[in-house]
Amino acid sequence: MTKQDLIAHVAKKAGLSMRAAKMAVDTVFGAIADSLKRGDKVVVTGFGTFMVRHRAARKGRNPQTGAEIQIPATSTPGFTAGKSLKRMVK
Repeated sequence: MTKQDLIAHVAKKAGLSMRAAKMAVDTVFGAIADSLKRGDKVVVTGFGTFMVRHRAARKGRNPQTGAEIQIPATSTPGFTAGKSLKRMVK
């Protein structure tokens, strides 16, 4: 399912115009992104949890030269599915 498919589904289920459904979907995704930027966790009961995961700095190797390199620490978005979603997918 693409974002456009999701917008069409929301429009049909909620009885909204495509424009209103697009605004609703964009607003939800924007709110989740803004919370993650602040480092907050977003919990959607019955669906799952969006969070920021931190990766520590580590040493790695350049596969072409074999030289050791330092890989910097990073933060990445993460998602953990809730129990209800896991049961539905099973």
